[in-house]
Amino acid sequence: MSVTQKVRLTCPLGRKHLELWGGAALVALGVVVITLEPTHWATVVLGSLIVLGGLAVAGHGLRAKAPVLEVDDQEFCYARGRYVVRIPFSEIGSYYLLPGRTRSLGLCDPAGQPKFFPSVEGRRAGRPYLPLTGLTSPTKVEAFMSAAGIPPRDRSLTSGS
Repeated sequence: MSVTQKVRLTCPLGRKHLELWGGAALVALGVVVITLEPTHWATVVLGSLIVLGGLAVAGHGLRAKAPVLEVDDQEFCYARGRYVVRIPFSEIGSYYLLPGRTRSLGLCDPAGQPKFFPSVEGRRAGRPYLPLTGLTSPTKVEAFMSAAGIPPRDRSLTSGS
């Protein structure tokens, strides 16, 4: 398994776009509320609170980091904000995808045993998968892993017959 150039996959983050657009809509709504009756203190306070809420939601959306998968000839790298996992390419034998609301990528060593990673939030001891996003297409992840030269884990009970 060898990759001659760096292969990269950035997972789409729908929540980020939702928070940015929602925050912008709240700021616009707050401005409209203030301009409807700028002489009354209650509408100015309400409009200001709505604008501040919209700015907070948009700011939270700006800080959201999408997971990034990278593979070069020497290592596999998973990055999500400040959380970075680097694994030597020789220690990866296969991969598997976990379906669900938030898709996840599991990596196995050459013997087929799942690798364990520290928790993303640091609240749990560890987990055998790396969280992606709900909008991440399984076919894109499979194409990325095949371009990297990492085969899928065989889950069948028989040996391909």
